Amino acid sequence: VQLVESGGGLVESGGSLRLTCAASGNIAGFYCMAWVRQFPGKERAGIATIATDGTTTYADSVKGRFAISKDNAKNILYLQMNNLSPEDTALYYCAAEGILPECYTRTDFEFWGQGTQVTVSS
Repeated sequence: VQLVESGGGLVESGGSLRLTCAASGNIAGFYCMAWVRQFPGKERAGIATIATDGTTTYADSVKGRFAISKDNAKNILYLQMNNLSPEDTALYYCAAEGILPECYTRTDFEFWGQGTQVTVSS
């Protein structure tokens, strides 16, 4: 399965972006899909997940501002990001898990996209 992110870019503080992750296969079969971000020089950190049944989890840093969703018919994962701040500037990855059933904001996923850069100016 290939995952391809898009939708990143430069936005002003307080603005919004919607990231999209297009999968080459059927995402309904994944136990978990997620968005993970990586700050320069830092480890990757899980920020949002969505399970097969639609249950979502969020990192405290994005809770109330970001929303993860998916369209199984189109095989697309989304991340709506609102009220962005410069502290959200990072490389954002889409990830998916087809083996381990646990779905939470972790970073050891089976499949990964190449990442899309989000830069928030002050």
